Amino acid sequence: MILFNKPFNTLTQFTGEPGDSTLADFIQVKDVYPAGRLDKNSEGLLVLTNDGILQAQLTRPKYKLTKIYWVQVEGIPTEKSLMQLRKGIELNDGCTLPADVNVIQEPDIWLKNPPIRHRRSIPTTWIAITLKEGRNRQVRRMTAAIGHPTVRLIRYSLGDWTIEALSPGEWVEILLSTEQ
Repeated sequence: MILFNKPFNTLTQFTGEPGDSTLADFIQVKDVYPAGRLDKNSEGLLVLTNDGILQAQLTRPKYKLTKIYWVQVEGIPTEKSLMQLRKGIELNDGCTLPADVNVIQEPDIWLKNPPIRHRRSIPTTWIAITLKEGRNRQVRRMTAAIGHPTVRLIRYSLGDWTIEALSPGEWVEILLSTEQ
């Protein structure tokens, strides 16, 4: 199993169009595949494996594996807005499960490349969102639904694994014990 800190503007696949940044630009290990996805504009933890059972356990909501996202949003969400996310929010593909949502200090992380365009008239806020499901572009759709579009999105953790010691583009192989 591989833990990879996916950089911004990288596809979560090994092939792409000419000029695309893909997983193949960083990982030369054969026969591993992403367990879940991060869109091209998102950053952070991606798990790759060749174990189909593990891949299912990492991605299916029935296993209730938590994913923590650090999200920079436009504006300053009110407690009422945050409560909407905590209760579950109606999206075009149904209501989300309740999420754990908290305002956080700006994380001590790498600079985004290219940098975020700062607008003096629109402040931003960092929030941590913990989910137990993973729909397509879910976090971005959730924050947009409460009127605070996502400016930057970083998956910090998946279960017990984090990006703590990994810079963007770095990866580490983890050996899983088969003993219980």
